Amino acid sequence: MGKIKLLDCTLRDGAYIVDSKFGDAAIKGIIKKLQDAGADIIECGWLKDKPHEEGSSFYHLPEEVIPYMIERKPDHEYVVMIDWDRYNLDNLPVCDGQSIDAIRVVFPQTKFREGISVGRKVKEKGYTLYFQAANTLAYSDEELKELAEEVNASGAKSLSVVDTFGAMYEEDLNRIVSVLDKELNADIAIGFHSHNNQQLAFSNAIHFVKLLKDTERTAVVDSSLCGMGRGAGNATTELIANYLNTKCGTHYDMNAIMDAIDIYMKPFEENFSWGYSTEYCIAGMYCCHVNNIAYLTKNHRTSAKDMRNIIASLSEEDRRKYDYDLLEAKYIENQNHKVDDEAAFLALKDKLSNQKIVLIAPGKSSVTERENIVAEIDNLRKEGSVSVIAVNALLKEYDGVYDTLFLTNNARYEYAKETRRELFDTVSKILLSSVKKEGDEKETVIGFERAIKRGWDHFDNAVICALRLLRKLEVKEVYIAGFDGFKQTYNESYADASLPTINPGKKWEELNEEIKEMFADVKAASPNMQIHFLTESLYEQ
Repeated sequence: MGKIKLLDCTLRDGAYIVDSKFGDAAIKGIIKKLQDAGADIIECGWLKDKPHEEGSSFYHLPEEVIPYMIERKPDHEYVVMIDWDRYNLDNLPVCDGQSIDAIRVVFPQTKFREGISVGRKVKEKGYTLYFQAANTLAYSDEELKELAEEVNASGAKSLSVVDTFGAMYEEDLNRIVSVLDKELNADIAIGFHSHNNQQLAFSNAIHFVKLLKDTERTAVVDSSLCGMGRGAGNATTELIANYLNTKCGTHYDMNAIMDAIDIYMKPFEENFSWGYSTEYCIAGMYCCHVNNIAYLTKNHRTSAKDMRNIIASLSEEDRRKYDYDLLEAKYIENQNHKVDDEAAFLALKDKLSNQKIVLIAPGKSSVTERENIVAEIDNLRKEGSVSVIAVNALLKEYDGVYDTLFLTNNARYEYAKETRRELFDTVSKILLSSVKKEGDEKETVIGFERAIKRGWDHFDNAVICALRLLRKLEVKEVYIAGFDGFKQTYNESYADASLPTINPGKKWEELNEEIKEMFADVKAASPNMQIHFLTESLYEQ
């Protein structure tokens, strides 16, 4: 049986999460605890073409790693990574044996020859050479043979299979490892770096070990503490170490690993997020770069259904890279669903322009202050024509009060339809074309672009959209209830705590500030539309 090695990449892959700023104590402590645990290979971070900052796992020169090594031990291998085209090797000194031992060179599938050429220069300077073949899934069998031939000639110690998009299944590993094991020189290790987009990082890592367990070849398994890494994260060091101890006869110190997590990882878990999510599952399903998912989540809080449709609309090539202009165009195309709404718009204008409008948003005050709100609606009805519009949610407490439901979001449409069916069927609906392109009975579809103004991350806030549309419909007077503002936990904000979330980033303060800005913008643009609050609101000026 060949040797099985554990490579911990927390300080390298986790750098995506904290912008490399782990802090001096955490970098020192993580390296020390991994030493204590017996990790065979410790990846200390990246080499970058910029000056090193204290507490960062981005280094300009290998010697800058030395201060973070409390007690360098010869039975561990210390490595860093470089992007094949993003580090000037003229700055790389000859290996002195005092800092890092090895450099991992990562390269894309279309540039493996160029990446290996960079690796040869690294080897010439005395460093042990490791290669990371990004998106190995994209290689054909013939390309894998060509890759192996180039690696054999390079003097590299290891070549890692990389599941860049977390898209691999066991049969994919079977194919790739089978070819590489046959074609690579016997003294070159095969590694595996997994991602957890489809909750398969751990199981695929186990399968990888099993594929090489009964061979003479060395296997290198990448993992990180708590799975820390960009997007869906990686296989977790604690799970991999325990599996290797239990099934492969290794002796990694689990107490040292748990100490590393307790002492150094907990603050990162509390302040940053990574790991499996439905959004990153979609990246795995479509072999899509995680930056595309991050963009749609951050800038548009895109629903899983819309995100899947947007990513599916990209070509295979475009999915693997990130072109934000293209992605924005695809998002708008998905949301806008251009419709000929002129007749519907004019009919809505004729119906609402001379009415007083009461918007009932789903904030908690819409329920806690219901008695006062309904009394005010009754008073308004005595004075003239009134239309009561539910905004993005139907609350059972207003059965018999609502006239219309205004919806901007497909998830909220489905939720209202499924959980308030009788009430849903009773009221008329105003739907933006982001919800659907053609309306059913009692549904009026209005073009998405009529109700939005870009320039903010949360430009599609439902109340703001409703106000922008009402202004264009030449409504003169609007009353708002339940437009409370967002609290620090989701349940605090809504009258119905089960409403589908619209802010998965949970940056409530930022959201509140943007809505304040947008509300001020609406008021400035609507001098002929009076806006009154029936309940207390963070956004009332």
